[in-house]
Amino acid sequence: MARPNLRHQFWIDRGGTFTDCIHRDRLTGAIRVTKVLSSDQAPLLGIRQLLDLRAGDPIPPAEVRMGTTLATNALLERGGCRTVLVADEGFGDLSWIGDQTRPDLFALDIEKPEPLAEKVIEVAARMTADGSVLRPLDVAVVRRALQEALEHGAKSVAVSLIHAYREGALEGQVAEIATELGFAHISLSHEVSNELGLLGRTDTTTANAYLTPLLTQYMRKLEQELGQGRLRMMQSNGGLVDASAFIGRNAVLSGPAAGVVATGAVADELGVAEAIGFDMGGTSTDVSRYAGQLSRVFESQVGGIRIRAPMIELHTVAAGGGSICRLEAKRMTVGPHSASADPGPICYGKPGAKELTLTDVSLCLGRLAEDRFPFALNEDKPRKKLERVAAELRAGGVERDPEEVAHGFLRVATENMAAAIQKVSVGRGHDVRTHALVVFGGAGGQYACLIARRLGIRRLIFHPYAGVLSAFGMGVANFEWHGERDAGRATLDDPLPERWESDFSLLEQSGRTALASDAGPDAHWNVRRQVALRYRGTEATLAVDWTDARGMRAAFEALHRREFGYTRPGHAVEAATLRVAVELRSAKPELPQVEAGSGEPIRRTKLWSAGTLVEAPVYLRESLPVRREIHGPALVLDATGTVVVDVGFVAMRNERDYLIVRDTQVGDARELAETGVDPVLLEVFHNQFKSIAEQMGIVLQRTAMSTNIRDRLDFSCAVFDSRGGLVANAPHIPVHLGAMSESVRAVLAAHPDTKPGQVFATNDPAAGGSHLPDITVVTPVHDAEGVLRFVVASRGHHADVGGLTPGSMPPSSTRLDEEGVVLRNLAIVENGAFGERLLRQALSAGPHPARNPDENLADIQAQIAANEKGMQLLVALLERYGMDVVSAYMQHIQDNAAELTTRAIERLADGEHEFEDQLDDGARIA
Repeated sequence: MARPNLRHQFWIDRGGTFTDCIHRDRLTGAIRVTKVLSSDQAPLLGIRQLLDLRAGDPIPPAEVRMGTTLATNALLERGGCRTVLVADEGFGDLSWIGDQTRPDLFALDIEKPEPLAEKVIEVAARMTADGSVLRPLDVAVVRRALQEALEHGAKSVAVSLIHAYREGALEGQVAEIATELGFAHISLSHEVSNELGLLGRTDTTTANAYLTPLLTQYMRKLEQELGQGRLRMMQSNGGLVDASAFIGRNAVLSGPAAGVVATGAVADELGVAEAIGFDMGGTSTDVSRYAGQLSRVFESQVGGIRIRAPMIELHTVAAGGGSICRLEAKRMTVGPHSASADPGPICYGKPGAKELTLTDVSLCLGRLAEDRFPFALNEDKPRKKLERVAAELRAGGVERDPEEVAHGFLRVATENMAAAIQKVSVGRGHDVRTHALVVFGGAGGQYACLIARRLGIRRLIFHPYAGVLSAFGMGVANFEWHGERDAGRATLDDPLPERWESDFSLLEQSGRTALASDAGPDAHWNVRRQVALRYRGTEATLAVDWTDARGMRAAFEALHRREFGYTRPGHAVEAATLRVAVELRSAKPELPQVEAGSGEPIRRTKLWSAGTLVEAPVYLRESLPVRREIHGPALVLDATGTVVVDVGFVAMRNERDYLIVRDTQVGDARELAETGVDPVLLEVFHNQFKSIAEQMGIVLQRTAMSTNIRDRLDFSCAVFDSRGGLVANAPHIPVHLGAMSESVRAVLAAHPDTKPGQVFATNDPAAGGSHLPDITVVTPVHDAEGVLRFVVASRGHHADVGGLTPGSMPPSSTRLDEEGVVLRNLAIVENGAFGERLLRQALSAGPHPARNPDENLADIQAQIAANEKGMQLLVALLERYGMDVVSAYMQHIQDNAAELTTRAIERLADGEHEFEDQLDDGARIA
């Protein structure tokens, strides 16, 4: 807890553009807020502003809690400490090779992310899988190599050796040498990420060595200025830690995590069981979910680097106030490119600002008020841009006035942000309609009502400090320590391994020790022990609380069914990781009660709401009465943003200055739309169909058993019309996507009378198959009358389907059956029942049957589950728009793609063109 004599508390969120600072006087409870432009000195500048101090004046003793994007920016911009990596002989290029996944599959000029370590030292020492030393370390060789790296400027050392998660003795020897030589920082993989998985462990350890010295140097400078004060830092996991224990691997989501913590605090204070956090800023929007506890992930990628560490689960979409709005190929698009803070939206009036942005659109629609903006806004320039877009549409035969164009962009942005919310709710098996929407960030209030109605959310919450809620989250956060240890892949059999109890106890003690300096005599501790479980042979884990084997299996299967839609009765469940979270509760600040205002608007304005321009009153938040409803349309202005209360919504201010907004509209949620092509709906449906395919891919990756699918991502998912024509695909494998239509058409031709509850499998090379290991699972989608309307399909590369050689790609084959088993439009699900026996017989047939049919069956079940997700989402789309509109836009999207392809071909110059390609080592391919 804070020392009793530390009167001043500061909660600071250092962002990329602005640094938000909140001061709370512990004696009076008074709270003040300021924003300053971000820089290394920004936190100190903000503190001095809030205390009315001049530059250079000493800062009185204070407790400072801070989150920062410093580590994230260093990863993205490669601005960390010069680092050398020590790895096993032959594994020095592991991080460079990675796992074969490509962020942009369609990129022809592939740019791989640069490894963080500028030099790799390979050592001949080797540890066995049981933790014994197979080959000892050559100390003299390692010393010479490290000395050379030090002389060339390396300051930090990362050590990641094979099987070090079992025993870290060899890494410890390297650390002793590096310490003697004088390296500024040393990270050891068995201490940083004590889990099985060399690639993730190596990347995490290297990132920790790369970032920690940078953070340490920055915090020392702050602590020097703070004098007798205490500096605590927000970690990616949503917990605070003393600055002395703040390390790189726990820092990459330091800033955004506090916003999620604040969302949870708001939900708990108001008695909300389920909440969606909606943080909309200038360049992007962060979305999170809270249901009584913070949701975390344990591996993420930032700047192309895998980070294994507990992190608040966030989904980010490139839709913020600075998102660029364009008419592209007859589609009205918003993002992903942003005008950022410089040059920013056109209405800011900065030199060089030329692109129309979402902020410009909001201003022209009356959804952004200038009254409390820090500078004057120019509406004329963005309006002229809208007029040009309207003219382009008219030239294409679509009549729209500038306001309708602006409304179109607003609708596209709303759909994009709603899709992000669906990914953290519906995509994870939760009903989004039961949630409240906690809105924060500078731009969130302009769009929140539209998004809520789109999703069926009835309640919206605006915190008194919504514009700086991430900073406020620092004030309500607890102190936390998270640790993990490999569980040895033991299965859930009674009795459980005896060592687990001692492992849990050691981890718990480590956490208590790490947080001891912040614990007072009345400290309230909370310890959570969890086991990360998975079906044997799969990769995706689900964490459950540690109980007995039967209880953990039941909890795991309930989670698995909710996440993926199925379970595997009788299949072995194994433990991957033991996890312990130690929490030290922090005293929560109380918001002061507010006085009721007059309830009189300061003026009236024109506002675009419910598809038309309406007149609306404009209120200052502090002038609103308490517990009296304000009916939309209306604008409510607070110190840091505009809240639009749209038609059909009512807003009420409570005693703690929360603004609670409710949707009073009751009725059919179906949207009215015409079947003719519309530039807005063309983009909306394009994104909807693509999102369906992407969510199918997420399910497939997380539930597949084989390395090919779950790690290498050698799979594809797509949506087709009832004739088998491709409508939309996720950015998966290009060769799959070009041929899947032929496979779907072959299935429909072989089974012209498909029925609900049927699923088919094929890998026939004569009917769209790429090679035999690529098995395509096809699910027809029918309407309520049993009429075929759509098809969803997934294709995955199976590790083996038989043949002369393992892997089913023999170079010497002369007949198809020598390459493996052929599945020709095989019905593998009938009336919703999986035909395991039939499929197993097919995989075991022929002269060269599949070598591991159990794995094939598991992967095919994963593909069926992915298709089921796609079918559910298509049915939901039908319920929203109706069959005629959805079918029409499938055709419009295909027509639009054909037109774009024709244009691209026409731009190609006539003549012969030469191309040469090489292998990684430079050897010529062709």
